[in-house]
Amino acid sequence: MSDLYKITTIDEWSSAVAKGKFMGSALDVKDGFIHLSTAEQAQETARLHFAGQTDLLLVSVLESAVAAHLKWEASRGGKLFPHVYATLSPKDANWVKPLLWDGVTHIFPPEFSA
Repeated sequence: MSDLYKITTIDEWSSAVAKGKFMGSALDVKDGFIHLSTAEQAQETARLHFAGQTDLLLVSVLESAVAAHLKWEASRGGKLFPHVYATLSPKDANWVKPLLWDGVTHIFPPEFSA
């Protein structure tokens, strides 16, 4: 099993840590699941949906930690994306690192490998 990734704001993750559960972003709540990306999808997700944002974190979640609630569903370009139909526990995070913006693109942390 591999790592899956969630791009979220610092405020959303801080709130999740305080509550003991991550409900997802407003879009996640609206869609009824938490959008995740694989390593191969995360950079394009950042480019398409988070360009210019400077208050972001990249959360690594082990696929095995969410397997019971994980569905792979067609999304962008028909590719299968991991969607979690449950809340996440912050304890499910393998690691949480800043996703920096350099004015042109997001800089992924060294722990991330695509």
